[in-house]
This record gives sequence, structure tokens and C-alpha cells, in this order.
Amino acid sequence: MAKEREARTIRTGTRPFSLFEWMLAGRYLRTRRREGFVSVIAGFSFLGIMLGVATLIVVLSVMNGFRKELLDKIVGINGHIFVAPLESPLTDYPEVAARIAAVPGVKRAIPLVEGQAFGSSQYNGSGILVRGIRAEDLRKIEHIAGNIRQGTLENFEDGEGVAIGRRLADALSLQAGDTLTIITPRGASTPFGTAPRVKGYPVKAIFEIGMSEFDSTFVFMPLTEAQNYFNRQNDVQLIEVYLDNADRVDEARVAIDEAAGRPILMTDWRQRNRTFFGALEVERNVMFLILTLIVLVAALNIISGLIMLVKDKSEDIAILRTMGATRGAIMRVFLITGASIGVVGTIAGFGLGLLLALNVETIRDVISRLTNTNLFPAELYFLSRLPAEVNPTEVTTILIMAMVLSLLATLYPSWRAAKLDPVEALRYG
Repeated sequence: MAKEREARTIRTGTRPFSLFEWMLAGRYLRTRRREGFVSVIAGFSFLGIMLGVATLIVVLSVMNGFRKELLDKIVGINGHIFVAPLESPLTDYPEVAARIAAVPGVKRAIPLVEGQAFGSSQYNGSGILVRGIRAEDLRKIEHIAGNIRQGTLENFEDGEGVAIGRRLADALSLQAGDTLTIITPRGASTPFGTAPRVKGYPVKAIFEIGMSEFDSTFVFMPLTEAQNYFNRQNDVQLIEVYLDNADRVDEARVAIDEAAGRPILMTDWRQRNRTFFGALEVERNVMFLILTLIVLVAALNIISGLIMLVKDKSEDIAILRTMGATRGAIMRVFLITGASIGVVGTIAGFGLGLLLALNVETIRDVISRLTNTNLFPAELYFLSRLPAEVNPTEVTTILIMAMVLSLLATLYPSWRAAKLDPVEALRYG
């Protein structure tokens, strides 16, 4: 009979995470005069988790946007693989480029002549990088052909006109139709030595890529004119290869080496930009670790707040135990109390972080206007706008991490509440 009564008592007891436990946890979360300081700690814990999650989402989204924009522009202008000649000049570049362009996975192959020079107008001068390119190839580079701000690329190959970046045009006070004078020390050979070469070119088009280094440096010139200007004997310095997928460089290198049909030296975008993108990746990982500490500190605040709440509610816990509440029920009450702070703070941080990340450029522009300062100078950060790209996988990782830390922070105070001896609590409480 005693066993039957005990089994009946267990069956009729409250289930784990029942309404009673949620109601009691809710009462402990409300602000009261006696536990006002505990509620202040809970509030700071909530704010800490919210701000930590939001900051993580915003910072990682901005850094993802940086990497994507820089990779898109650097690789979009400079190509993915660079083919240079070995043993003999690349005079057969039309045939070699055609064979490489036919390789599966290759989008296009562009022969180039490059040379550093000095560009000047009647107002100013600046160092430039001249790139000789065929007109049909220049029109295939979306970052150039799709971002013409003045003039046109029509009939680019017919004359001796050039296409220049917007920042270079502004620095030299040039408009489409004006003349850009290009000076190089490697001109014609004379009995007195090599004479500088000075020649004026009409500006046919002005483009704006959005990356300050390119917009202030690049000058595109018809390939045949660049060969004449830089004393190239109908050859090119290299062939830039654009792939359908920038991450499949290793596979393409083998096929390109076979298709070239001559000795070549190949480098790719990873080798040329290894230091730059490696530094971005290290900075991103370090920022993640540093900002995670914000969430960790907020989780530690949950521990201190719950310990104080357990101390303050020791008499209540003792009374609940004497009325039949199990240790598990007491533990779950405080588990719900602490976890609620973490979960609600994480959700609030998620919403705030997404709001800021999706409108970060607008916020930057508003703050710049209000303070009359440039918060994102293109000369320092290479890009003309503040980019942000929200990665769903990273956001999910942040949310899971914040919730797990918040849940772990509640375990010790909840266990301590469950282990409280009701007799001792009533005697000394």
C-alpha cells in the first residue's frame, strides 16, 4: 500500500518545466524593492549579452563585407591567374590567349602591357599605372565597362584615347575630352642616352570602380598604342586569366600550363595578395575572440546575479521544499530565471545586430553629416563605402554560443539552490 501511494504521488506531481516553475521564475525576474540590486545585475547582464551579440554580428558582417568587396574588386580588375613568358618574348600572345580562353572554367584571357609613368595636366600631376589592353577585352571587364561616369568606350581602339579613374580625373582636374599628358623616362634612344617620352592623350572615358587605389592610379590605353609607347616589339608582358570560380585556381593552373603550348611562369591572386587577405583573416578571428569576451562577462554577471538571488530567496526555497517541491523543481526554477536573461538578451542582440549591419552605410553617412567628419576615408580603407555582408552561418554560431554560455552560467547557482538545506535556511535565514 505504501508503494502504491508513493507511485500515485509521483504520478500526480508537477512535470519538469511545468507552468508552476515558469510562473515562479517570472516572479523572481520582476523588480521588487527587496531584490532591487539583484534586478539591476540582471538588467546589466541582459544589456551585456544584447550588446555583445549585436556587436559580434555587426563587426563580423563588416569584415565579411570588406573581404568580399576587396576580393571582388582586386580580383575583378587584376584577374585570377597571371601568365608571364619564359625563355622568349610573348609575341604569339593572340594564339596563346585564345588557347587559354578555351580551357574549361576560364572566363577570358587578356593580353596586357603595363608600365609606370607620370600623368599630368595643366593643373596637377600624379604617378599612374598605364595598362595597354585590347578594346574588346576592356569592354568585358564589368568593373570598368559597367562603371563609366563620363565619356564612352566606343571606338576605343580607333584612336589614341585613354580611360582613367574618377579620382585621378579629380586630382588632375580632367573631364572627358581633355588631354592627359603621359611622361615616361624610358623613351627613344639617342646618342646622348635615353630621352624621356612625353605624349598627350585625349580622355575618352572616366570610370569609377569604387576602390580608391584603382580609381586614382589606373590608365587604360589601346594595346597597340601601349606597345609603341613602351617600346614593346609586338609582344606583351603577361596574360591575365579570369576564372569562373576564383577558388578553383589549382585545377586551372594545370590545364592552363598544358594549353599554353610554350614555357610560361604562372602566379595567382592568392600569391599576390596573400599578406593582405591573411592579415584580414587574422584580424577577423582576433576581433571574434575579443568581442566574445563581452558575452562571457555578461554570462558571469548572470552567475553573480543568480547567486545573490538564491541567497535572498533562501527562505522561500526552504518553504517550497517543505511544501513538497523537489530539488529538481528548485533547480529548474533558477535555471529558467537565468536562461531567460540569456535567451531574451540574445534575441534582442540578434535583432539589433541585424538592424545595424543592414544599415551600416546609412548610419555612417548620418553620423558623418552630423559630426561633419569623414568616418570612412577611402584613401585609408581603399573602398568608397562601408560594406557589410551578413553570413547566416556565422550569425547562427554567435546565437548558439551566446545561448550556451548563458545556459552554462545558470548551472552552478541553480545547483546551489537545489542543494540548499531547508532546515538550515529556516533556522539561519
